[in-house]
Amino acid sequence: MPLKGQPVKALIFIVGPTAIGKTRLSVKLAKKIGGEIISADSMQAYKKIPLLSQSPGRSEKNGIRHHLVGFLEPSKEYSVAQFISKAQKSIPSIIKRGKTPITVGGSGLYIKGLIDGLFPSPKKDLKFRKKMELRWLKDGGRKLYKKLKAVDPESAGQIHPNDKRRVIRALEIYHSTGRTMTELKLETKGLKDKYDIKAFGLTAGREDIYSSINRRIDRMFSSGIVKEVKALKNSRPSKTARAVLGYKEITGYLDGHYDMEMAKELLKKNTRRFAKRQLSWFRTDDRIRWFDIDRSGQSAIIKSIAKESE
Repeated sequence: MPLKGQPVKALIFIVGPTAIGKTRLSVKLAKKIGGEIISADSMQAYKKIPLLSQSPGRSEKNGIRHHLVGFLEPSKEYSVAQFISKAQKSIPSIIKRGKTPITVGGSGLYIKGLIDGLFPSPKKDLKFRKKMELRWLKDGGRKLYKKLKAVDPESAGQIHPNDKRRVIRALEIYHSTGRTMTELKLETKGLKDKYDIKAFGLTAGREDIYSSINRRIDRMFSSGIVKEVKALKNSRPSKTARAVLGYKEITGYLDGHYDMEMAKELLKKNTRRFAKRQLSWFRTDDRIRWFDIDRSGQSAIIKSIAKESE
């Protein structure tokens, strides 16, 4: 644990799929090393939906200070840019108190944006975009992709030739700014440019993850998630808040399209798919050191993370 007023160079990130146990482990880690937790969860920012967002309650926090949890009305939008701005303000204040910032969450874009910086994408040029889309129709995008390879080979190498949206957007950026996406990304600054980043991922066998998700959702239904969704639905939630897992599935039940059991099964299925996408996203980042919670055990993982973050 850093001494009060002493700069901290290492920032800890705990990532992984939903229901893997990130909250429980991070609180114990914070207790051990003297940390405070920043939530990198796009839905935990919202008030009034503790079941939908799975925000940690008072007992789960166990005396550990949490940031960016339950501060926003569901009627308000929340974005990666807002998250980064707020997190970047929280980190120096945590360090100043002599604590270690521990950023925890499963929102991959939020984590990446905070670590690597948010790419300053220029405004849309709809006229240019429409023109490129018409050209794409003529040859399936072969000439446009060839043009992108000529002006920005690095970006072209990361975009599939058939990915119309991304090919056109890369050309649009070059057209609007006279600079390539690669050049702009090189100038993007994030926490990695100021701190030593220590990123750790939690995982388990697929069936274990799915079973954990199913059990969590059963508890959510027995704890009153339907009532929570009904209240949220009546409060005119923002587009961001409506994207929370469970809202669409339970709204279908409330609107009479199917019964509650079907709503529960849909939520389980969609949450399992979401967990799979989370793992796929994080697996592409080779900076993350992974721990299998079933093989290693929570205590051993916490000990290892604490040692590596000294």
